[in-house]
Amino acid sequence: SSKRLTLATSQPFKFLCPHLNYKKFRDNATSIAQNIRNRNVKNVDVYRVAQLYNEFCDITTEMNSLRNKRNEIAKSIKNLSSPSSSSSNLSEERVSLQNQGRKLKELIYQKESRLVEIEQLLLQEAIHIPNDTHPDVPIGDESKARVLKQIGKQLTRESVNFPIKDHMTIANKHDLIDLESAANVTGTSWYYLRNAGALLELALIQYAIQKAIYKGFTPIITPDAIRTEFSHACGFNPRTQENAQNYFLSTSISDSASNHNLSSPRLMLSATAEIPLAGIYAGKILLESQLPIKMVGFGRAFRAESGARGADTRGIYRVHQFSKVELFALTRPEDGEIVFDEIIALQEEILNDLGLCFRLLDMPTEELGANAFRKYDIEAWMPGRDSWGEISSASNCTDYQSRRLNIRYRPVSTTGTSTEFVYTLNGTAVAVPRIIIAIMENFQTSDGKVIIPQVLRQWMGGLDTIG
Repeated sequence: SSKRLTLATSQPFKFLCPHLNYKKFRDNATSIAQNIRNRNVKNVDVYRVAQLYNEFCDITTEMNSLRNKRNEIAKSIKNLSSPSSSSSNLSEERVSLQNQGRKLKELIYQKESRLVEIEQLLLQEAIHIPNDTHPDVPIGDESKARVLKQIGKQLTRESVNFPIKDHMTIANKHDLIDLESAANVTGTSWYYLRNAGALLELALIQYAIQKAIYKGFTPIITPDAIRTEFSHACGFNPRTQENAQNYFLSTSISDSASNHNLSSPRLMLSATAEIPLAGIYAGKILLESQLPIKMVGFGRAFRAESGARGADTRGIYRVHQFSKVELFALTRPEDGEIVFDEIIALQEEILNDLGLCFRLLDMPTEELGANAFRKYDIEAWMPGRDSWGEISSASNCTDYQSRRLNIRYRPVSTTGTSTEFVYTLNGTAVAVPRIIIAIMENFQTSDGKVIIPQVLRQWMGGLDTIG
């Protein structure tokens, strides 16, 4: 049977106790190595994990044998002290047994010390092994994405009798976005939303949350700062600094660039509300009757992305901070696919009601990240950019996150203390800036105005058009 490792004190986890399935990694090393190659994940060695786990099992067996011998010696010493024991040579035999016991104690201590080292090495290596992959997922990079459906009609330069403008041209005309002031106050790729632009954000947030509540999701406003290990546990854990896209927090009291690995918990700005939503149930055992748990969270997403060029750098398409409404669910394993489909259906309904043209894509292996078993992206048509732009995604993470966050449930059918890991699923309800881009560019008129989608107007202060 698989050995359970308790790693609460192992770096980088101080507050969580991951329960990774090392036996599975060892027994399926060949197929897992192929999965790692398919995902193009670097610096991850499942064979090293298998080697360490074998050593862990061997040392555990040796320790059990040594403990049994030590117990036998202790029993022999006790028998020597009994009244029925012969007195001849008792002293010498007792001393000999005591010496053997001391040697065994020292040997056991050495084995235990090595076991702790192996546990830490196992976690450090295995934590980066990505999730399994659904067999229908296309293999390859972004170009291999499979378009599953397209909804709505594309607005093109040929389909209208006026020049199509991009979102920044429209925003500048109506004073909706202020990049210049944000560049002075914060830096490039930060922005102010103004006037109807600000109202559009608030309207989109209200609309998405109300739709999700109607579908049975519990509304939650999350903290935007999280402990780094919660981000790592959710699968946002790059192995190289070049891939890190996070903003970290420090104070004069706690963290600094030089001591962030020490006892003070390091905080970071969350890249998605998915992380604090998942963290709510970290370390908890749920009842089966509580599942599924469906939450809709509002938070700010922070991305220290760099290297984008061309159209991605214009306006608010690729920014360092944006508001996002996130869907998140915990389910029984057998309900994972059902709730995944529910999340995607809700995403489609939101975009349909807004009147946008969009398409659903089954994302290939290299786009799954570490945590997703399967991932669907939704792209909206953005005529001002004359291209599709990603506006949301949905992921089935199976037990990848729940094992790292230690979120379990107790099935009704089991007796005693048996538990299983939940499945986690997530999806974007609205990522505000890109939805604003799609609205501005798709609903522009020949006289330079923007028609506000009907479903948003109740939160727009009486406006039905911008301009």
